[in-house]
Amino acid sequence: MNGTGVRERLVDAAFELFDERGYEQTTVDDIADRAGVGRTTLFRHYRSKEDVIFPDHDRLIADVRDRLATSTAGSALVAVVEAVRLVLLHYIEEADRARHRYALTSRIAVLRDREIASVARYQRLFREFIAGRMAPEPGAALRAELMAAAVVSAHNHVLRRWLRRDTAEPAAELDAAMAQVIALFTESAAASGSTVLVLHDRRDPEVVAATIRRALQQA
Repeated sequence: MNGTGVRERLVDAAFELFDERGYEQTTVDDIADRAGVGRTTLFRHYRSKEDVIFPDHDRLIADVRDRLATSTAGSALVAVVEAVRLVLLHYIEEADRARHRYALTSRIAVLRDREIASVARYQRLFREFIAGRMAPEPGAALRAELMAAAVVSAHNHVLRRWLRRDTAEPAAELDAAMAQVIALFTESAAASGSTVLVLHDRRDPEVVAATIRRALQQA
C-alpha cells in the first residue's frame, strides 16, 4: 500500500481509538497495531500520536506562505484573502473528519492546546506578511498585529459555523467576513489620514467594486 494509504489508515485508527479508549489511554503502539503497521512506520509519517489526527499544518503553512509570496504591493490584501481561503477549503475537503477532530479537540485539553498553537502559527505568518507591506510609521506594528488577529478570527468564526453545520456556504461567508475585515482597516486608515490601498483582483472589476461597496455599507 502506498504512503497515502498508510497515512489514512493511521488517521482512522487514531480517531477510533481516541473515541473508544480516550486520548490518554491510547498509545502510539495501539494506533500502529490498529492500522496494521509497525511503530517505525507510524513515526515515518507522524511525529506523535496527536500529529496523526491533525491536518498537515506544515504543508498548509507552506501553501499560505507561497501564496503570499506571489503578491505585489497592489495585491497584498487579495493574497491574504486567497491564502485564508486555502486553509478553509482544506478543512472543507476533509468533511466529516474535520468535524470529528473538532469534537475531539472540544473535549480533550491537550488536543485543544495543540490546535491553539497551530492557530498562532498562522497569525504570526499573516502578521509578518502584513507588517512587511506597511510603511514604517508609528503604530504600524500594532496595526499589523490587529489585522492579522482579525484575519484569523474571521476564518475561525466561519470555520466553526461550518463545523457545527450552521452554514452550507462557508466559502461565501468567508469572502463576506474578509471583506468586513478589509473594510474595517481601510476605513480606519482613511480616517487617520493614511493612504488607502486599492488592490488588483483577478475577478471582474464590477464584481470587485460591488463587493467593496457592500462591505463598506455593512461595516
